[in-house]
Amino acid sequence: MLASIRTLVMLATLGVGAMAAQAQGTKPAAPVTATAAAPQATAPAASLDNRVQDLKSDVIRLNRDLLVLEEELLFPANTQVAFFVSMDVGKLFELDSLQIKLDDKLVTNYLYTPNEVQALHRGGVQRAYVGNLKSGTHEIVAFFTGKGPHERDYKRATTIKFDKGQEPKYIELRIKDSTGKLQPEFDVKVWQ
Repeated sequence: MLASIRTLVMLATLGVGAMAAQAQGTKPAAPVTATAAAPQATAPAASLDNRVQDLKSDVIRLNRDLLVLEEELLFPANTQVAFFVSMDVGKLFELDSLQIKLDDKLVTNYLYTPNEVQALHRGGVQRAYVGNLKSGTHEIVAFFTGKGPHERDYKRATTIKFDKGQEPKYIELRIKDSTGKLQPEFDVKVWQ
């Protein structure tokens, strides 16, 4: 009974709308059905999804540009210095931590996870430090801590003095195996 009352109210509403349209001299509006409304609803939703995806792409591009600009502002090329860590083979040394001092000032202290050590073994290079440095002579001291041959605790340091000019300076801290000595070697390479 309730359903028939609803149907009558709906038909009456449509009839009143048709009569009002005739009184104004216009055509009555077509009744809206569920099948007719569905294609119209998906088209705006699809275009909205496309607009959202375009906005996401724009935000990602802007974020990348801002990061590049931030790095250029914080570390201008004429004062920039960067330290990288690499490992050649690494069978004789299992790296646990690295500590870098620049001109007797601690600039980084890093603890490695097993996954990071594996990445270094596979040829990865880690950017350990990026900073600003004025022109002149400077000294870097790097302390490597880990497990050496026969699972003994191992702590070694390497040091180098270098001249910083107006160009950026890139310095690689390398860990290599010395099969002749059966010990790891630590050296520093200054890239030109």
